[in-house]
Amino acid sequence: MSTALVLREQPAGNWAVPVAGVAEMRRRVLLSVASEHSKRNYAKALDEVFALCEMRQQPLSRALLMEYRAAMLEKKLSASTVNVRLSAIRKLVGEAQRNGILDAEQAAKMTDVPNMRQQGTRLGNWLTRDQAKELLAVPDRSTIKGKRDYCILALLVGCALRRRELSTLTLEDIQLREGRWVIVDLVGKGGRVRTVAIPVWVKNAINSWQTAAKIEDGRLLRPLSKSGRILGEELGDWAIWSVVESSAKEIGIEHFGAHDLRRTCAKLCRKNGGDLEQIKFLLGHSSIQTTERYLGSEQEIVIAVNDNLGL
Repeated sequence: MSTALVLREQPAGNWAVPVAGVAEMRRRVLLSVASEHSKRNYAKALDEVFALCEMRQQPLSRALLMEYRAAMLEKKLSASTVNVRLSAIRKLVGEAQRNGILDAEQAAKMTDVPNMRQQGTRLGNWLTRDQAKELLAVPDRSTIKGKRDYCILALLVGCALRRRELSTLTLEDIQLREGRWVIVDLVGKGGRVRTVAIPVWVKNAINSWQTAAKIEDGRLLRPLSKSGRILGEELGDWAIWSVVESSAKEIGIEHFGAHDLRRTCAKLCRKNGGDLEQIKFLLGHSSIQTTERYLGSEQEIVIAVNDNLGL
């Protein structure tokens, strides 16, 4: 991390802070977000801004932030990426104001750097039912690794879990409710809690892996050696991403990740007549509108309005 923001006399509207204070404010900003993915994005934004201060030999100012924003646009970063990084800077400015380094007027000027307007809805990736079946057929279920990888794919496409939710899933989270197996009190994005029903075929995948791996408690998924020996107590979320990516490549699909299986689950639920509100509960969204945007409900691309132009 750069330490460009050193203590020295600055013109009005700029600010400076001792090196130790920079590290502490950075730490507080990162503690303000729960998601590891968000922490990585916030850390990258803060370190890039600190590096820009060092390169320009200037303290942080609105002009410098506008320069940082322009540099992100030149790199053709997506609107969502730019806005997340600007959000990190605003949190940093907020910490500076709370610590008496900036007054309210200075903070207001810096937080006034505009977000990028995000127009339209990104469609994302998903699989058809036949493609999902192909993907699930990739792992060799005669091996312990194949049983684990099939369990990973089954839970992602069958229960619409996020990668982090799956990596931290424990056997104690899987319980009987009203005569069926569910994942209880799953804490998702934004601290929202939901209960996820487990389809029978997904529970069979869990049972097969659990029996082969002789797991009785704790984390469901575990890392394996090449010989199939369990190496630890926790499988990282990036290992889950790798399983999905490599399996997708086996069926000829590039640049396909774990979150695309979550969208696949939602899309297949909707195409099979699933109620939109129930899909919202399954995904753990805060509103129906979020789920509609996620599904791209307003746009039909299989039977599109411009298919029958009579031309």
